[in-house]
Amino acid sequence: MKYLLVMWLCSTVPGNECREIQTEITEFKDHYECAVYAYSTSVDIINNIEKEFVNSYGIHTRFICPMQEPKQEV
Repeated sequence: MKYLLVMWLCSTVPGNECREIQTEITEFKDHYECAVYAYSTSVDIINNIEKEFVNSYGIHTRFICPMQEPKQEV
């Protein structure tokens, strides 16, 4: 089984939608590796955005690491 990372960059400002973020790695062998990578990537993203912008727009990330069952051949 593998886990897929899906991340979004979001704002707390009403009317602003979350936008999906492309990451360098998207497939992981377990949930732990996916979550650790997502949190680390989130820190990098926020650190690379101006502090004033983050504060003004309530910038934050969201992510999920859903498990993908292997496809069964028929």
